[in-house]
Amino acid sequence: MNRHALLAITLLLFLPFAHAQHKHVHGEGKLDIAIDKDTITLNLELPLDAAVGFERAPKNDKEKAALATAEKTLNDATALWLPTPAANCAVESIEVGMPKFTGGEHADVDARYVFRCAAPNALKGVETTIFKQFKRLYRLEAQRVGPTGQGAQRLSPKQPILVW
Repeated sequence: MNRHALLAITLLLFLPFAHAQHKHVHGEGKLDIAIDKDTITLNLELPLDAAVGFERAPKNDKEKAALATAEKTLNDATALWLPTPAANCAVESIEVGMPKFTGGEHADVDARYVFRCAAPNALKGVETTIFKQFKRLYRLEAQRVGPTGQGAQRLSPKQPILVW
C-alpha cells in the first residue's frame, strides 16, 4: 500500500463520518487535511456552483471558458494553499477532477493536493486564497488529522487560515 493510500485510510479512520455526513450545499465546500511526517495531503470537495455559478454541462462558450478557468485555478496549488512558510513545503502532486455531467445530480469538483515539507516541525497551519478565487464560495468545513491530533475548523473569507 502506498503512502497516499495509507494517508487516505488514516483520515477516514479518524474522521469516520466525514463523507457520510457531508451534504451538498451551494457556496460550501469541504476540506480534509492529513499530515503525516513531512507530507500534507489536502482533499477538497467543492460544489461546481461555487466555482462557476452552475452545476450542469456548459451551454455556451462563456460557460465553457468559466469551467476552463476554474480548472486552471484549481491546478495552481501554490496560489491556493499556503502552508506555514517556515515549513518550506513544495507541491508533490495535484489531481483535479472536474465533473463529467453524466446525469442530473449535483456536480462537485474533487481535488487532491500533496505537499512535502523540508521542515515539517515548523508546520503550524495552511492559509488559503480559494475565497478570493471563487467569490461564490463562502465556507469550507475543514477537518484535519496529524501528529498533534485531529480537529475541525470552519474557514471563510474572513478566516482563511486553518491552524493547529
